Amino acid sequence: MNIDNPIIFFGTEDFSAVSLQRLIDDKFNIVGIVTKPDSKKGRGQKISMPKVKEIGIANNIEVLQPNRLKEIIPFVAKFNKPTGVLVSYGKIIPQSIIDLFNPGIINVHPSLLPLYRGPSPIESTILNGDTVTGVSIMLLSKEMDAGPVYLQEKITLSGTETSTYLYDSCGKIGSEMLAKALPKIIKGELEPINQCDDRASYCNLLTKEDSIINPNNITSYQAERKIRALEIYPKSKITICDNTIIIKKASITTNPNSKELSVKFKDNNYLVLEQLIAPNGKIMDGKAYKNGYINKMH
Repeated sequence: MNIDNPIIFFGTEDFSAVSLQRLIDDKFNIVGIVTKPDSKKGRGQKISMPKVKEIGIANNIEVLQPNRLKEIIPFVAKFNKPTGVLVSYGKIIPQSIIDLFNPGIINVHPSLLPLYRGPSPIESTILNGDTVTGVSIMLLSKEMDAGPVYLQEKITLSGTETSTYLYDSCGKIGSEMLAKALPKIIKGELEPINQCDDRASYCNLLTKEDSIINPNNITSYQAERKIRALEIYPKSKITICDNTIIIKKASITTNPNSKELSVKFKDNNYLVLEQLIAPNGKIMDGKAYKNGYINKMH
């Protein structure tokens, strides 16, 4: 669908790139991309550009990487009230910037708002063992994820999803919803409905402290969900025989095999560590780690 209305896209994370590429493929008029400055990533701390910047360069779209958002005001002013689209940008947008756009800035959020307002809705969904999640298309407001909602789509969960899987699923679904809804939003044919603030729940920015698993403090089920939820960042770490390892995959059992690497939790169940990252950085299965690093289970 060819939409002539100028659109400025805000996004930084890989989750953003799916929606940006879909809008470009559908011939929307993307006149600019606003993303965070390039940053150091990985063990080598190499300077890395956001994926949306790569897409912008490949499609000859101007890319802005402001340290302060007010730096984009002259660029936005050139287009006389463009439409804004924001997907996982990573900064709070002040009302003074939102007001530069018509009808405002449209946001893709991977939760069934007003549930999980905040920066980690996908991880929170898995951590809490939810059976349903979804994606919301909303009109951005200065309060975090509190704006009125245009439409939502539910996703039924099996209880085995990882954060990588859900980011991928929600990214694809969100991009399809956005591409279909945006023409109607721009034409004023789709009206958003206010959220019920009384039902709102919030999630926090994840930190490295969240990665620690203490078998004495949580159940095996909580630990297994944590491993799936924090798979991307900050990952799940456990200390066994004075060595800290990163757990990539685990399962719950009441009767562990002596050959497997298993840990007892406070609910008296065991977590079988099926795949992990050893202290030397190598990915290996639990049995190999037990044979190589541990002479005797404690």
